[in-house]
Amino acid sequence: MFEHIKQWLAQRRGGAIGDHDPGNLPTPKTVDDQSLSHCRLVVLDLETTGLNASKDEVIAIGAVAIEGGVIHLDDQFDLILRRPELDIRETVLIHGIGTEALTQGHETEDALLYLLEWMNGDPVLAYHSAFDQKFLEKTLRAQLGYTLPHVWMDVAELLPAFFPDSNTKGRGLDHWADFFRLDVSERHHAAADAMVTAELTLMALNKAQKIGVKTLKELAEKLHYQRRLKNMHRY
Repeated sequence: MFEHIKQWLAQRRGGAIGDHDPGNLPTPKTVDDQSLSHCRLVVLDLETTGLNASKDEVIAIGAVAIEGGVIHLDDQFDLILRRPELDIRETVLIHGIGTEALTQGHETEDALLYLLEWMNGDPVLAYHSAFDQKFLEKTLRAQLGYTLPHVWMDVAELLPAFFPDSNTKGRGLDHWADFFRLDVSERHHAAADAMVTAELTLMALNKAQKIGVKTLKELAEKLHYQRRLKNMHRY
């Protein structure tokens, strides 16, 4: 992917570091009547230096696209960012990304610009998406001055919405992967976690279409209804 980004940079801005125009990036799409069987969805996962978005930072980004009801293995994003100044002592044993990897990573600004181009404004899904959304939006704002809001959906809400009777023995990504007997090659690796999340997303989308949820708008409405129902049960 490094070489691919270099070629893209050369075409987009002559390879000049720091020369970018956030206003010339793809516009985020809105939720409307796009068919679930045809629209492109981005499934994303981040690795960070910790869990606190106010002080911790993104160090790796993994993502895969779903389009036409298929995960496209040639349509992926997998990069470690070049951020050797960050303190990773508290989390290196979790994600395995050490100082050497951060020193050899890709330039953060370039990687983020390429990510936004690759995402093409398409809706983003993640497991516990509030976490990834908060970190990614913070990083885009700090590094690029980019503030346009993308559509986000939470796979942790999507799965129980369409498999309400599933006994997963927990609410984590691992619990759902075990329930569907998915082979998880490597946990706490952004690209691997994005892939298993995409596989789970496909299962939910297939079930959604079988019960008559055909468009992105209908999917968003289903999630909104499930959220309200869950909140009502708290009282």
